[in-house]
Amino acid sequence: MDKKVILISIDGMRPDGLKKCGNPYVEYLEKNCTYTYTGASVVPSVTLPCHYSMAHSVLPDRHGILTNTYVPEVRPVVGIFDKVGSFGGVGAFFYGWDPLRDIARPGAFKFTTHIQSYTSESVDTKLTDEAIRVIGEHKPDLAFLYLVDTDEKGGHDNGWMSEEYLRRISIAIDNTKRIIDNFGDEYTVIIMADHGGHERSHGTTLPEDMTIPFFFCGEEFERGKEIDGVSLLDIAPTIAKLLGIPPEKEWEGRSVC
Repeated sequence: MDKKVILISIDGMRPDGLKKCGNPYVEYLEKNCTYTYTGASVVPSVTLPCHYSMAHSVLPDRHGILTNTYVPEVRPVVGIFDKVGSFGGVGAFFYGWDPLRDIARPGAFKFTTHIQSYTSESVDTKLTDEAIRVIGEHKPDLAFLYLVDTDEKGGHDNGWMSEEYLRRISIAIDNTKRIIDNFGDEYTVIIMADHGGHERSHGTTLPEDMTIPFFFCGEEFERGKEIDGVSLLDIAPTIAKLLGIPPEKEWEGRSVC
């Protein structure tokens, strides 16, 4: 692999929520990453379809997963996590929401940690602890850290843009800082959301649900550069280019670098 990549997905994080959460590290990310606050989710703006589109670089009407229940693809598309293993790379996955286990085929990740949401005040912090341990010990080529508390304990329980929602975003950013502090010198770090939300829900085509932030942090990306036209479909091609593996011909996104 040419590079090593850590992908951090902060579930349900709206751009205006990120800006308003009050965490000073957001300003650091703006100054040191290529970023956008106008990124695009997919329809439906629901967690499993969004992440499946991210990993496979096709829209939900192509891969066929339209709810948070996994169904086998009629015309399978190879995703980025599956490609890493097929090219001899090592993957690691840390997640707090059980249905996301279907983001890749069985065996795609050598290291997997699942901590059920609602088992502690901050599942995200426990997942980050484990990610720091595993990445530090084993140096996987691609690590995927999925943070869930912003969506479940923040948005659904208390409402998008509520005080608790903003606090959960700030905790997620604190954990993102820990990852970059530990591994930013040797890994390219990509930070994303899957969808936003409104009131206590999401899944519609409202701008509050569909508009998401992205940050690309590493020597391949210009510092402090704000860009437009990025969507979830662009993540898999970007990771593939960073790792030095070819994209799938079915992929519909483009590399950001």
